[in-house]
Amino acid sequence: MKLIHLSDLHLGKRVNGFSMLDDQATILEQILAVIDDEAPDAVLIAGDVYDRTTPPAEAVRLFDDFLVKLSARAVRVIVISGNHDSAERLSFGARLMAGSGVTLAPVYDGTLQPVTLTDAHGEVRIWPLPFLRRAQVQRYFPETELKNETDAIAAVIGSMDIDSTQRNVLVAHQFVTGAATCDSEELQVGTADGVDVNVFAPFDYVALGHLHGAQRVGRETVRYCGTPLKYSFSEKDHIKSVTVAELGAKGEVLVRAVPLTPRHDLRELRGTYDALTLRANYEHTATDDYLSIVLTDEQDVPDALMKLRVIYPNIMQLRYDNTRTRAEAVIEGAGIVPRRSALELFEDFYALQNGQDMTKEQRDFAALLLQEIREAEA
Repeated sequence: MKLIHLSDLHLGKRVNGFSMLDDQATILEQILAVIDDEAPDAVLIAGDVYDRTTPPAEAVRLFDDFLVKLSARAVRVIVISGNHDSAERLSFGARLMAGSGVTLAPVYDGTLQPVTLTDAHGEVRIWPLPFLRRAQVQRYFPETELKNETDAIAAVIGSMDIDSTQRNVLVAHQFVTGAATCDSEELQVGTADGVDVNVFAPFDYVALGHLHGAQRVGRETVRYCGTPLKYSFSEKDHIKSVTVAELGAKGEVLVRAVPLTPRHDLRELRGTYDALTLRANYEHTATDDYLSIVLTDEQDVPDALMKLRVIYPNIMQLRYDNTRTRAEAVIEGAGIVPRRSALELFEDFYALQNGQDMTKEQRDFAALLLQEIREAEA
């Protein structure tokens, strides 16, 4: 059985003020061409369909068009919500769409039902697990103390009626401990400790979303497919792709990637203002790709951004790398400060103000409240 694994489309996203909708429409057409070439049995979309819980109308129309074109190809489609999606909005019309071969994972209610497909080797059960936080899971397991995200996902998987003699595939949107991150991902409130990869042991293949770089985690068959486009300059060296998973008999899985070519790449150009504007140089480097330009001049160039945009129209970032900026980046006596979530910062504030740590119930309530605030601001 052949599966196409996608995730993190982030439809409607803006990068440094630039709308990515046209780029996203182009890459979705390219993905459809890959699907035509590969002729998969199912397409798995592992969350973050949209960039916001209330996406712009243009993004909704784009995804609707993509689903219609997939349905016309008579391929099964399984979609879960990610941390950027509204599970309720994304699952609207799920029962109607099921008749067209499109499965939209419902809001988690303590149970999961697989989508069962068959091939020459028997059944393949595909389990769609939407993005979950520990506090959401805890209400369905009141007799079990879930101390972290690993406990929560382990409880969910443990409650699933998994037949280990058959092939099982999980579609999930979580941060797995040990995976590599990049700048375009948000550190989610309440999920900083991640999920241990061992909780996925019952599955022959795990189609993950959430992290933007394509990678395996722990074993070859636990995979992030990554975003189809670059959404930050920390991804400038990524090769974006579509992941293809082919399941043979039980225990036989082959995973490969089909590269994608964006309409505009994200690149970095570095040099002095004069060098980047010298005709011999800019005729070689001029491009409509999205650019981060790093000027190495020791003195700031007045109106450099506007002047450079005459030659390089899609500059997203302009910064300096010189003696002054390098000196400003050095803070005497400073150690490495770990990246911290809003919840961790709030816990520190609470402890300072009240002279004691938050209880588990207070922490769970604060996690949900902070998430609601973040979603309202999106």
